[in-house]
Amino acid sequence: MRNIFFLLLILPLTSCGGQELGWFVVSPNNIEGLTNLKFLLSGLTTTIFISVISIIISMILGFVIAVPSLAKSKFLTYINISYVEIVRAIPLLVLILWIYYGLPIMTGISFSPFVSGIIALAISESAFQAEIFRAGINSIKKAQWEAGSSLGLNFFKRLRLVILPQAIKNILPALGNQFVYVLKMSSLVSIIGIGDLTRKANELVVSTYRPLEIYTFLILEYLILILIVSFFVRKLEKKLKQDSNN
Repeated sequence: MRNIFFLLLILPLTSCGGQELGWFVVSPNNIEGLTNLKFLLSGLTTTIFISVISIIISMILGFVIAVPSLAKSKFLTYINISYVEIVRAIPLLVLILWIYYGLPIMTGISFSPFVSGIIALAISESAFQAEIFRAGINSIKKAQWEAGSSLGLNFFKRLRLVILPQAIKNILPALGNQFVYVLKMSSLVSIIGIGDLTRKANELVVSTYRPLEIYTFLILEYLILILIVSFFVRKLEKKLKQDSNN
């Protein structure tokens, strides 16, 4: 069954401009292919780990950045807007390179490739998370704020006990979609030597000289990973809709 599935995947690509392709490099039917597959898949845990840590940190940063936009102070609002616009304007690849290569030159503080990749992903994603939190909190009716105020709660207690529990339900699907986005963007951290899925593929291409075959398998890896995450995100959306209807 495994072999049939493998053949179905590669059958449309068995020829390319008359060039003979070597799918044996990623075939589980021979020792070399099996070894290569294990090598390629060894980057899976790194990709998932970096993505999960980055999305968690970005959610915390995003929430902290979103809170000033709720204040009546124009100064705090401008700080929020400035951060979001500046960070969103910086390409993620450039940010990764700057943190890993530029930051040590400017400050003398250097991070490992792994930490640098997480910092860059978290900062880049935090701007989008801030907008999600801001929109989610603003979607809660003003009467909820007033109800919390009538109970004698200060701003932060109203936010934590009354507003956030309701807002989280509204923004969970958007947060799930952003996790899918981070998973895809995590491939860029391979540029600084992190052994994720993309880095493993690049290393194998250098040793096998089979870029089409290796990168095709890399596409399948990301495709399957993203489809799995998207499946659970959709299930979460359906569950939230059912809970709201009930």
